[in-house]
Amino acid sequence: MRVDFYLLSTDPAPAAVALLARKVREAGERLLVVADDLDLLETISTTLWESAPEAFLANGIAGDEHDARQPILLSGEVDPANGAKFLLLADGEWREPSDLFTRVLFLFDDNSRAGARQVWKALESRESVERKFWKQQGGRWVEGP
Repeated sequence: MRVDFYLLSTDPAPAAVALLARKVREAGERLLVVADDLDLLETISTTLWESAPEAFLANGIAGDEHDARQPILLSGEVDPANGAKFLLLADGEWREPSDLFTRVLFLFDDNSRAGARQVWKALESRESVERKFWKQQGGRWVEGP
């Protein structure tokens, strides 16, 4: 499994989620976005629908009979009811992914940086985990130290 750490510095989480979700969908993959805060999930949902009106990102908040059909499912739980292999943790809180996921996108900001460092170190000893760190620079994500 690959875990990508994304340090938010320019864009707020909903905008970053939209950018990353677009890349996931362009790759033909499904995405599960997780955050504890329902208000954040609702803001992310609106941003996904409205970020690019000509190419909106269809999504739904978990909890109804259509969860399995959603290309992007927003939830408070790490449960890929939509069959997602990509997990995006949108609120800076680490949650242990199951083996169902091939890639985890972990967003964090200055307020959650210490926790992200602890996760980075904890994952270092896992042979099956590849870690990458990304930061915002000039409106783009660049790999960096």
